[in-house]
Amino acid sequence: MNKITLDNSIPVVLKENKDTPRHAMCFYFKIEHPEKKAGLYSLLNRLFLQGTKKRSAQELAQELDENAIDCYSEMKQDFVRFKLQCLNEDFEKGLEILADIIKNSTLEEFDKEVIKLKGEIQAELDDPKTKAFEAFYKNIYKDHPYGHTYTKILEDIDSITKADVEEVYNDLLNNSEKVISVVGYFDENHIKELLNKYFSDIKNTNCAESKIPVPSLKETDIIKITKNDAAQAQIIQGWHVPTIYSKDYAAIMVMNTMLGSSGLSSRLFLELRDKKGLAYVVRSNYEIYGKSALFTVYIATEPKNIKTSLEGFKIELEKIKNIPVSEEELTNAKNNLIGKRQFFTETNLQQASLIAFYEDKGLGADFEEKLIEMVKQVSVADIKRVANECIKDPFVLAVLAPQKYLEGIE
Repeated sequence: MNKITLDNSIPVVLKENKDTPRHAMCFYFKIEHPEKKAGLYSLLNRLFLQGTKKRSAQELAQELDENAIDCYSEMKQDFVRFKLQCLNEDFEKGLEILADIIKNSTLEEFDKEVIKLKGEIQAELDDPKTKAFEAFYKNIYKDHPYGHTYTKILEDIDSITKADVEEVYNDLLNNSEKVISVVGYFDENHIKELLNKYFSDIKNTNCAESKIPVPSLKETDIIKITKNDAAQAQIIQGWHVPTIYSKDYAAIMVMNTMLGSSGLSSRLFLELRDKKGLAYVVRSNYEIYGKSALFTVYIATEPKNIKTSLEGFKIELEKIKNIPVSEEELTNAKNNLIGKRQFFTETNLQQASLIAFYEDKGLGADFEEKLIEMVKQVSVADIKRVANECIKDPFVLAVLAPQKYLEGIE
């Protein structure tokens, strides 16, 4: 792995995987400013492949299909990310198309995409799980851009103009920090030449200071969502916890693996589903953002089991806070976590995405190797300590169920 810099100061991380037939590339644009209206970046992201000054949406789709080029954009809370994957011999063609999308999108399908987005959101909100998580995120990130959920987008979308989207598009191009990664079988000098050819006219803002504030949660909030036709109750409980920059990042990951992210072997699965038969689905999650992170527990269960499930959560969380885990369970959790991470970085595109993510976060493209070593060093005492530091008041609890089952939840 090697790091180079383009003529416009955009850093590029190169990782050579010999004898692989496809190049993979990721291009990160950091979101530096809070959305003025919810849905601005979502609309922009949807418009990127809807036509450029050179290609209509149909021509763009046809050209990508004819050349077997995968090219698309993704929007997260802190960045917009473009991904490109194609055969080695077609990489320059892919770069030319990607450069056209990034620099020359017309946003002409704005009105159509607004209508489509509204319809898709309204359909999504019919799903009980989506509706419950929507309420959870909206409240745990209240009055913060991370809380720009579906209902908030619906509130704002009719006030968004094409000019608003053009403004955030131009700001992203001209006033954001950027990172590129390329993984494949290539000549480094040739790759640098190609990247300069197609992207050196894009301005990079080095070390741009993010204006997105650090969110906070001042008090516990219990959200009850009535859905009288729901066959399952949806329960989400979550806490603000340290993010990826914390010295405890690896320990929180291991704790999450033990509690609910390791599938059949996790504590919540074994206790709440296998032994008590409470759950259709039960899990925990550790979700990372640039300015925040969340630890959550989730269960889908029969509405009559809501209080029993909440008590089950409480018991298991108190256990990990107060009773030292065994060395065997700790080792199994570490192995499970390391094994999954290796599985999720098998392809060139997965590797390109991960190393650019780390570089974008300022952690260095080789952070995954350091993280694995940090995971190996997590101790029994570390698990107990981070459990007590993370799982405490305040928290947000969201419960969706028929009205009669929501009474008495505290």
